[in-house]
Amino acid sequence: MIPALNGIKVIELATLFAGPLATAFLGDFGADVVKVEHPRKPDPSRGHGPSRDGTGLWWKVLGRNKRTMTLDLSAPDGAAVLKRLIADADVVVENFRPGTLERWGIGPSVLHDINPRLVIARITGFGQKGPYSARPGFGTLAEAMSGFAAATGEPDGPPTLPPFGLADSVTALATAYAVSLALLGRSHSTRGQVIDLAIIEPIMAMLGPQITWFDQVGYVQPRQGNRSGNNAPRNTYRCVDGSWVAVSTSALSIAERVMTLVGRADLMTEPWFATGSGRAAHADVLDDAVSAWIGKRSRAEVIAEFEKAQAAVAPVYDVRDVLADPQFAALETAVSVPDEDFGSVRMQNVLFRMSDTPGQIKHTGRAHGQDTEAVLAELGLTAEELSALRGKGVI
Repeated sequence: MIPALNGIKVIELATLFAGPLATAFLGDFGADVVKVEHPRKPDPSRGHGPSRDGTGLWWKVLGRNKRTMTLDLSAPDGAAVLKRLIADADVVVENFRPGTLERWGIGPSVLHDINPRLVIARITGFGQKGPYSARPGFGTLAEAMSGFAAATGEPDGPPTLPPFGLADSVTALATAYAVSLALLGRSHSTRGQVIDLAIIEPIMAMLGPQITWFDQVGYVQPRQGNRSGNNAPRNTYRCVDGSWVAVSTSALSIAERVMTLVGRADLMTEPWFATGSGRAAHADVLDDAVSAWIGKRSRAEVIAEFEKAQAAVAPVYDVRDVLADPQFAALETAVSVPDEDFGSVRMQNVLFRMSDTPGQIKHTGRAHGQDTEAVLAELGLTAEELSALRGKGVI
């Protein structure tokens, strides 16, 4: 079966997380992704997180399904090579600060003169315009500015940041989505689009109706820990064996089943029980009932009883539990991928299953500049030209 993005060539001029993860998503479904790194300054993500034998493991995931080459874009000869590289490309993804590519003579207008159908995705912390556009931006800043951190954490605790690249990951999904739309848009246009993605925005779109709530009734969502202002009981609860489960009751019927199960069906007669907001206002009494019942039982017993009652519950897992769980195994959520250093590496599989154009992770992240000569040879550069570029430090 032919992948959905078969024949699409993507040039990645990005580092760290949002841009590289977006191109990984595209590569998962068949795009030919060529990652361009500076000859002497590799993508910093190669050194992030735990390593094995001096090789960063995060890069194995982030660099999957990509060919890697080196090129100094700030050098005139490097810019010239990029122009040749994008001549038959479909997509460029870059995350330099606004104006950087223009300063090097390879801004969108120049690239579109060479390849009018090129889709150019530009990822920055704050967007291509506005008073903050020139600032350096990272996902952490977006998690703070979007309203996420202010609404996350315990009521009497500080604003809380996630322990992973949440804003970058959401931006990566948004970028892959935007690129796919722009590629589809080329079917009725003669020109590729320029996509402006500010990392502060996609995560804000995931926060629900906060802006609308404030606009209409002046409501500012407070920190509520694991509770929700929309329904209750909704929390994590400790089992007698020390493990944890999460319970959600967004639907009234589920809330009724949970309270019946834990022996507090009497609460269902209260007038406030009928609405999610009413139950949220009485979360203390509901949480007390649920936690008392769960606290006397093992996790296995809790889950079995909830399933029997057709109530919504899930174990709180760490990665060890994820890899041992039969549901994830059935979905093939984790997959072993061939790796040149370690033989194989397990990682998350592609994001979803498509019946006719499935995705696949063919290999892990490759070494810095591993495919430089092969990629440039495809452009027709001779051995002498490659040697000259290498001598100048351009590759």
